[in-house]
Amino acid sequence: MNGEKMNFRDSGYALTYVGLAGIVFVSVLGLEFAPGLKPCTEGGCWGAPEAYRILYLHVPFAWCSFLSFSVLFYGSLMWYLKRSEDAWVYFQSGSDLGVIFGLGVITSGPIWASAEWNRPWDWGDMRLNSFALLTAVALFLLYSRQSQPDTQQNRDTLSAIGLFGFALVPITAGATTWWETTHPEVLVIESTESVGMSPDVRSFLLISFGLMCILFAGLLLLSNKRYRLAAEVSDRKNELDQEAIS
Repeated sequence: MNGEKMNFRDSGYALTYVGLAGIVFVSVLGLEFAPGLKPCTEGGCWGAPEAYRILYLHVPFAWCSFLSFSVLFYGSLMWYLKRSEDAWVYFQSGSDLGVIFGLGVITSGPIWASAEWNRPWDWGDMRLNSFALLTAVALFLLYSRQSQPDTQQNRDTLSAIGLFGFALVPITAGATTWWETTHPEVLVIESTESVGMSPDVRSFLLISFGLMCILFAGLLLLSNKRYRLAAEVSDRKNELDQEAIS
């Protein structure tokens, strides 16, 4: 059993290190060797064609943040159905990863927007604002878990907020298809009227996403392990307290 736990932990570290190395590799490759964009296409002209290279990080961050909220949704739903500690572990990990990858999105996005739109943020853009709200939900859940007592009532309340956060995912993903926005529409969900990405750009983007998923998997394994150990320590402490009282 101890060997299985050790292997589980080691795989989390291994995936995290491989993912981090892959992200560094993609960053360098994206700046120097990634396929470029044509300044103008049938869908319009880019204001800063070379600045798009940061999107090889920005878009995988966005997709992995959706994965984070999927984990959060699973943890929230299973908490309501089973009231199990393992469900709460996934809830905590999902909200933590939602913060990490959400901040990656809203940090890298304005860097690109400053070059492409000449402003870091567009308050009229549905995708930007819904993504900011997603990240704010994750931050709120993280802060609330740290500042509030760990009771079943608080877990129920936070799980309800987690379900609301996941409801924002399809709205955010489909924002550029359903509403008129300044945000490029082809990065997450491609509409029938959009030009789409070139095969070279798409392939490189998928490689970057794959490496980001490796990082995501490693962080998820480590986070789950951390919260399971914390739950075991808490249970053991309660047992010792009960023994001391009796």
